[in-house]
Amino acid sequence: MKTAICLFLAIALPAVAQTTARRGYIAAYGEASISIRPDQARVNVGVLTQAPTATDAAAKNADQVASVIASLRSVLGAGADIRTINYSLGPTYQYASGGGQPMLTGFQANNVVQATIGDTTIIGRVIDAAIQGGATRVDGIQFGLKDEDPIRRDVLRNAAQKARQKADTIAAGLGVRTGAVIAADEGYQAQRVGGGDRSTAPGAAAVTPVETGTLEIRGTVTLQLEVLP
Repeated sequence: MKTAICLFLAIALPAVAQTTARRGYIAAYGEASISIRPDQARVNVGVLTQAPTATDAAAKNADQVASVIASLRSVLGAGADIRTINYSLGPTYQYASGGGQPMLTGFQANNVVQATIGDTTIIGRVIDAAIQGGATRVDGIQFGLKDEDPIRRDVLRNAAQKARQKADTIAAGLGVRTGAVIAADEGYQAQRVGGGDRSTAPGAAAVTPVETGTLEIRGTVTLQLEVLP
């Protein structure tokens, strides 16, 4: 009796597998992009100070950073978005060429603040103001959009439509039709491309030149669509 039951199960299992087989699908990829000028920038400026003691290095840095922030607000306004993104304080050493123990030479403090600029024509003025206020380094400029969501939706919509059109074309070539969407994967990327308009207001005095360039907003969509006869 046990042998008969095992034999029955072995024969029945393939039939179950056949009834649960997945319907075929067509996969297609779509890509879309939009080029647009940035309308916002973020500038990181830093102050590095050194002194014999940690207290003096920190105090000197605090005074200098306060001056930098005041200079930034003179250009951006009292309500400007300025925030600290990095701060460090530590010892400095001198290392002998022949080896041996390093000698403590003092302490250094480093403070980096980020200023958000809503008018790309004044980026150069902002950088110059920071330097005049006491900034010892400019760590970079990040270009972007104040509201990226509408652009993101547009490129993903266009990419999805292209993917669907490709799938329909493939299906027509095979003599079948596409049905419901089984799966959808999306990708998104925004990157700055090349140079562009110089961010200097008309009639302004000579300032640090900054080329805003353009942003390329790219979206991708991969679809899996059910195949119908």
